[in-house]
Amino acid sequence: MAETIIRTENLSFAYEEEGNRIPVIENLNLEIEKGSFVAVLGHNGSGKSTLAKLINLILTPTGGTLSLFGEKVDEKEMSDDALYALRQRIGMVFQNPDNQLVATVVEEDVAFGPENLGIPPAEIRKRVDDALDIVGMRAFAKHSPHQLSGGQKQRVAIAGIIALRPDVIIFDEATAMLDPRGRADILATIEKLNREFGTTVIHITHYMEEAIRAGRVIVIDDGKIVLDGTPREVFSAVDTVKAAGLDVPQVTELMLEIRKDGFDFPADALTFSEGADAVEAYILKTRNKKEHS
Repeated sequence: MAETIIRTENLSFAYEEEGNRIPVIENLNLEIEKGSFVAVLGHNGSGKSTLAKLINLILTPTGGTLSLFGEKVDEKEMSDDALYALRQRIGMVFQNPDNQLVATVVEEDVAFGPENLGIPPAEIRKRVDDALDIVGMRAFAKHSPHQLSGGQKQRVAIAGIIALRPDVIIFDEATAMLDPRGRADILATIEKLNREFGTTVIHITHYMEEAIRAGRVIVIDDGKIVLDGTPREVFSAVDTVKAAGLDVPQVTELMLEIRKDGFDFPADALTFSEGADAVEAYILKTRNKKEHS
């Protein structure tokens, strides 16, 4: 059984605004296993990014408990060194790569984090080269990050996190500002990190077609988990997904509309290939019926 490395128990977070308490996360219970690929969905303001910042120790819970790698996080009781050690094990990639690029040369940008950790130069060189290879940007090592495309910038930002060798990487809408090709490149990188290197991935996204590539999908609405399961399980609960202000994948929506007209198509198709297979199967079935009638 896989090790649970992130656990929340009745986790809550609220902020104060003009003397009023505004809840964002409420009594949230969650376990994430080592090596998993989890997509987190929710409308704007649902609390998904706040959850990511709580897990990454950017924010401090106002209620409940958070445990990371088997250790209960208590910022009042833990030393700064202990908290720092936990923070190093969780990396985060944000929506706008320009906010994470700090140097004028790609390889220097990727080296920035390891240098600040005091890692020896020879090890930094290896980490930078390895990270750039993983994201497919080794050929751009001497380029200026600010002359790259949006997708290339995001891959450099990811390389900078990879060079820190975290156990968990949180992608907080990291594909939101990219064109379709850029999104595809980043998603391929995310899958590679999870599949080939065993990195635990939490992917916060607005794109349903990205979520179906994860092993697990969590839907958050008003600071609470309303769905949690495989992509097929979650997107089969169409009414709950839509009540949370989200859409289902386009293929799923198409199959459901066709079913409303009385056609026997699968209600849980997720991908374009599954949709195409369903159409082909229906055509063959209809043709066979005509031939035997």
